[in-house]
Amino acid sequence: MKLSKMVGLGLLFSARMAFGLESDSEQPIYIDSDNAVYDEKAQISTYTGNVVATQGTIKIDGDKLVVYLKDGAIIKLIATGKPSRFKQLPAVGKEEMHGEGLINEFYPDQNLLKFMKNASVWQGDAKQSSEYIEYDTKNSLLKAGEAQTDGKRVHSVIKPKPKQAP
Repeated sequence: MKLSKMVGLGLLFSARMAFGLESDSEQPIYIDSDNAVYDEKAQISTYTGNVVATQGTIKIDGDKLVVYLKDGAIIKLIATGKPSRFKQLPAVGKEEMHGEGLINEFYPDQNLLKFMKNASVWQGDAKQSSEYIEYDTKNSLLKAGEAQTDGKRVHSVIKPKPKQAP
């Protein structure tokens, strides 16, 4: 992959990511990996081997990150790993949001994250686990489970806040 393509893709990526702190989308993205391939005709960029992508407060790590483009705009990112992990600071003063799954899909234009296969999402003491979790980053809306679960259930843990002394 040409250096100019790598830099151009990084700048494009940073302008299009829409989740995390509002200022995150204005930050440059940094992707470190063992290998990178850009297929200009297919408009697909693939990073493999100890992939770490950061942009502002957002961090994604995994074994592989595939970036899908259409007319130069990012339409989807797929991170895979054992597991692939995601974290972000959703707002100043809030606890970090964490997510992981064997397959994680990110749709920047829709502010949508999908965590699949052995998926978990947690923030502070609240945790959701399922085979499928969607998180709407704009509206802070989390949905877990699928209509056809084949006996698989959503597992939630919400710990009570400690009582304050009078």
